[in-house]
Amino acid sequence: MSSLSKGLRKVQVTLKWDPSPIGTPANDLDIVAATYTADVPHGKPAYLVHFGSRSPDGTITLNRDSRTGQGFGSDEVMTLELDRLADTYARVVVGVVIQQHSGEKTFSDITNTGVRILEGPVELAKDDLSGVPGATAATIAEFTRDGTGGWRLRTSVSGFTADPTEFAGLMGAASF
Repeated sequence: MSSLSKGLRKVQVTLKWDPSPIGTPANDLDIVAATYTADVPHGKPAYLVHFGSRSPDGTITLNRDSRTGQGFGSDEVMTLELDRLADTYARVVVGVVIQQHSGEKTFSDITNTGVRILEGPVELAKDDLSGVPGATAATIAEFTRDGTGGWRLRTSVSGFTADPTEFAGLMGAASF
């Protein structure tokens, strides 16, 4: 990016996966975003955004939530309006977690997973979660505010063996 760039403004994180075979429990994956303040950029998040929730100020929303992976295109879509986040926030970590409704599933049990990060039509990152086959959750991206107030993206897929509640507490420790 040029020195005139104001950084990332509004991004979408999309997630897709194939439905489970007929007669087996549904595959239910979720996008989760954890937001951190400048004074506590790691550890416990200031707030989480996931299915059934949004950020207090409406800057991070889950626009689409699937419990089965059925449908065309993206099964889950989260929008992050980074340019509207209060100056208090300096870091947002995004991850994917598998809901464990009946028996433990890992990413190797779910076919055709795909995560994309886009700013408008521009694809910033893409991954299929194959690098963390034994994990039940994974961090996929970190957005950080730079010295000029602009937002930057760093990607790295790190797997965890944790349920959704445990994963929320581990997201802040992820290193990119």
